[in-house]
Amino acid sequence: MSRFWQHFITNGGEDLEPTPAAPQPAHDEDVLDAFSRAVVSVAEKLRPAVVNLRVGKGGRGGSGSGVLFTPDGFLLTNHHVVQGSDTVRVRLNDGSELTGRVVGNDPWTDLAVVQIEGNSFPFAALGDSAKLKVGQLAVAIGSPLGFESTVTAGVISALGRTLRSVSGHLVDNVIQTDAALNPGNSGGPLVDSHGRVVGINTAIIQPAQGICFAVPVNTAKTILPQLLRHGRVVRGYLGLHARQVPLAPDLRAKYGIDQKTGIEILMLEEDGPAQNAGLWIEDVIVGFAGKPVTSIDDLQRALTQHPVGIPAPVVVVREGRRLERTAAPGEYPTPVRG
Repeated sequence: MSRFWQHFITNGGEDLEPTPAAPQPAHDEDVLDAFSRAVVSVAEKLRPAVVNLRVGKGGRGGSGSGVLFTPDGFLLTNHHVVQGSDTVRVRLNDGSELTGRVVGNDPWTDLAVVQIEGNSFPFAALGDSAKLKVGQLAVAIGSPLGFESTVTAGVISALGRTLRSVSGHLVDNVIQTDAALNPGNSGGPLVDSHGRVVGINTAIIQPAQGICFAVPVNTAKTILPQLLRHGRVVRGYLGLHARQVPLAPDLRAKYGIDQKTGIEILMLEEDGPAQNAGLWIEDVIVGFAGKPVTSIDDLQRALTQHPVGIPAPVVVVREGRRLERTAAPGEYPTPVRG
């Protein structure tokens, strides 16, 4: 006789108490709740500090996002959001609109600083992007396609990516995330589970899904003093035009050069730092300031890191010989504003 019928007869038709279900580990539910709590907490904490930026009017206008990082109205955004404008319209989370002044921008890193008048704005804390780990929670907040204060969540997909900015220069150590981004998210914050800004969202790859990028906040913190003080970032240049070329195997073996490529000088600016250092057209640069130069991007990166006006060794290959010259980089001309 089945347990059900035995109970039914013995107890006069009373309902059978169901067999207690095996206790389910609370782990999955706890993880889900913890994830939800983290995202909700970040959203509540950061949304008041995230703004919508509008540039231009009508069909010629554009929009993006930004994040306030001081109570007196300084905010971070992308260079390409405010490019070519001295002022922008800033809409706060509470719906109020203010005029923002573009304090400084940097096409090289695709970052810009805007200021709005006031002294008691909600603002976000800047974190430390050097401490990020692949797989940790990442939350993006912005105004994709005009939908303001939109929150998306994902993870840090990869670190140390290299991304070419709108100016054509490389941005190093870019953060890759799968937190969904769309046009209009540009300039908004990428945030960790503690509500600290770890990146400024800058790009997506279309039509790929889940491949989005943010400039690390440590890059922003490095250039902020110059943007606030000068409105731009001072970088060095040598005054030359070059192309990447292969290095002959016998030449590499002769001089113990590990790299397979260098950059050949095609043109030299009159009285520029390179010409004054004694570099010639057709010289192949293989090193600058103690670092190998295998491409144009390597040289640009080295010039960004080296102080302007400070002499540095330039290693070249000329007519089968390895030579070293000393060049003092000049200040890179301010890019033409588009």
